[in-house]
Amino acid sequence: MPDLSLVWPALVAGLLVTATHVPLGIQVLNRGIVFIDLAVAQIAWLGVIVADRMGLEPQGAAVQIAALTAALLGALLLNWTDKRWPQVQEAVIGVTFIVAANAAILILASNPHGAEHLKDLLTGQILWVSPSRLVVVAMVYALILAAWFSLRRRLGSIGFYVLFAFAVTASVQLVGVYLVFATLIVPALATRALTRRRLAACYALGALGYAAGLGLSLFADLPSGPLIVCTMTALGLGVFLFKSRAEATTPAR
Repeated sequence: MPDLSLVWPALVAGLLVTATHVPLGIQVLNRGIVFIDLAVAQIAWLGVIVADRMGLEPQGAAVQIAALTAALLGALLLNWTDKRWPQVQEAVIGVTFIVAANAAILILASNPHGAEHLKDLLTGQILWVSPSRLVVVAMVYALILAAWFSLRRRLGSIGFYVLFAFAVTASVQLVGVYLVFATLIVPALATRALTRRRLAACYALGALGYAAGLGLSLFADLPSGPLIVCTMTALGLGVFLFKSRAEATTPAR
């Protein structure tokens, strides 16, 4: 019998990430900068690795400040390149991600737990999220959502990148890079053709992806993070195909 006590903190973590990343993901898709979350998440984790290399407490405030500082610097750099070379912004984002990823590999090369650190970065440890940490993350997300829904028309490019850096910094340490990317992009992409209630559909898809993925991972004894990504993507594909089929069978007026 699966240990259901592991489920509720993980599910809450997934719902919190979904709540924050769905509206940001729609904006990312609209801006055509799909891989920005991978780059900023990798830069944030690079800050964590550097702080760890300096001997700072892994879960201490100094490490969180290092991660946020790195993410903010990366986000501001990408904001500058977006204004300077908008036609190649996706390529710049890709190069930024690759450089940050390989810098992390080089720093971890002499660390006996380096492979474990890299795995945690990518797939996360959602089943081991502590309830006390969720409280802090929930407060951060509440501020991000309040700023987004009340000020998004006045945030501008810099404001968006800064808000995005705060969100990704918290999320990547909670669920890993893969789930951050999936939560941002899959619901937004799957509902792209919707003209009504798109935000609600994105939230439903993200929540169902986390719930179904966690349930399957417990009963199948498979890694939660990758299975949630695959489950959410399968659901998103189903929504996309259903919408496409409905449009194809609707007679033209």
